[in-house]
Amino acid sequence: MSEVSVNLYAHLRQAFPADLDTAAVETDAGQCYSWRDLERGTAMLANFLQSLNLPEGARIAVQVEKSVEALMLYLATLRAGFVFLPLNTAYQSAEIDYFLGNAEPAVVVCSGQNFGWVSTLAFKAGTRWVLTLNDDRTGTLLERAAPASDQHVVAAKKADDLAVIIYTSGTTGRSKGAMLTHGNMLSNALVLKEVWGWRSPDQGGDVLIHALPIFHVHGLFVAIHGALINGSKMIWLAKFDSKVVLQHLPRATVFMGVPTLYVRLLAEPGLNLRAVQHMRLFVSGSAPLLLDTFKAWQERSGHTILERYGMSETVMLTSNPYRGERRGGTVGMPLPGVLLRVVDAQGTELAPGEIGDIQVQGPNVFTGYWRMPEKTAEEFTSDGFFKTGDVGKVDEKGYVSIVGRSKDLIISGGYNVYPAELESFINDLPGVAESAVVGVPHADFGEVGVAVVVPRPGAQLDPAKILADLKACVANYKVPKQCHVMADLPRNAMGKVQKNILRECFNKV
Repeated sequence: MSEVSVNLYAHLRQAFPADLDTAAVETDAGQCYSWRDLERGTAMLANFLQSLNLPEGARIAVQVEKSVEALMLYLATLRAGFVFLPLNTAYQSAEIDYFLGNAEPAVVVCSGQNFGWVSTLAFKAGTRWVLTLNDDRTGTLLERAAPASDQHVVAAKKADDLAVIIYTSGTTGRSKGAMLTHGNMLSNALVLKEVWGWRSPDQGGDVLIHALPIFHVHGLFVAIHGALINGSKMIWLAKFDSKVVLQHLPRATVFMGVPTLYVRLLAEPGLNLRAVQHMRLFVSGSAPLLLDTFKAWQERSGHTILERYGMSETVMLTSNPYRGERRGGTVGMPLPGVLLRVVDAQGTELAPGEIGDIQVQGPNVFTGYWRMPEKTAEEFTSDGFFKTGDVGKVDEKGYVSIVGRSKDLIISGGYNVYPAELESFINDLPGVAESAVVGVPHADFGEVGVAVVVPRPGAQLDPAKILADLKACVANYKVPKQCHVMADLPRNAMGKVQKNILRECFNKV
């Protein structure tokens, strides 16, 4: 986006309905917040933050449970012109200590029950203000903001001004703080509004079921920005519960989830055509959607899940079409304005169907990693493309398929082995619910694969037979040297399999 004066909140605010007293957010606890409540609440919090005389670009670090007030704090940070820093509620003291030391926030907001240890770490990192916010509308943040004016002039920001620092999951080494600007997120929100067919109120309007965490790109940016920039109501669930989601589906039109949520919904007998008759769109992301889940959802609901692809560093990059063929096993095509290419190790662009490293460029791509100029330089090509670290291919029609992460690539005896290829074969075997293949050190081959397999309910799996079946499908050098059966795969909060944990468990063959 050009260097014009822009504040993401201002654009979201412009989309609020003319009647501010209509419902903007309904919670599963029976509370209803109007658009006027959002406007007034964010104004009061923004005025309070500005009253602290924080320096330009001050970071506001937030580790709290999901609540509408936490949403207001995010929006208030944007409108006041400061930088929002969301932190996973599962992070423990060692992790928080690193984030606070690295980001040096001026303000830290945490749950009341964590104030003791969080404040100790925050003050050590030089933070001046530590406040609390609970999910029951209590805490010192709200107490301090209560006297503030509910009128506020939105801070003027440029498109390239920093709005958010979001830390990557850190599965390989220390987490990196991806710096996203007002322009990055606004451009992506506007594109998604168009390509996903968000309906304006005069077209019947959309209602989003929000059942995701709000410390992650999916729940905080894709879902919330999507609803707000369209003036659409959200049904706000404090946490995902498949039975509660089913209860609300008849009143909603859009649902966004990670694959695990769709698997849990499929386990509910109440999921049928009638339950989803008013739904317009189901979106999946943050982790690969198994083809079995994709097909089962079609059969049970009559809807085809729209799978898309994004990263903390880029927000959304690709999407299956809203109108057109949604292909299972793919993440669709590059979004308007996004350039995507697949290259070999020398950086040469590959032909359709060839597997290589995915690189992207566009107005949604972040400006770099917080206080890591050398790492930032490493991750961008000389012509300005970001190296995603994902390995994939693009077919003749432009559909992108993700094969895996470059760090997950197994080089065994000099041959490249892509775990996702093996997982697709294993997942098709009888009795297999899902699988993960990881590389571990080996004296002769340098690295070999280890398969970890989860059985379907009631199934008994034979690891030796799985490896034998695999040998009939793929070249021998690709076949893992071991196979282990586990009840579940370790996952992070967004449903991604934590392969680093599996590598640690099976690092000796």
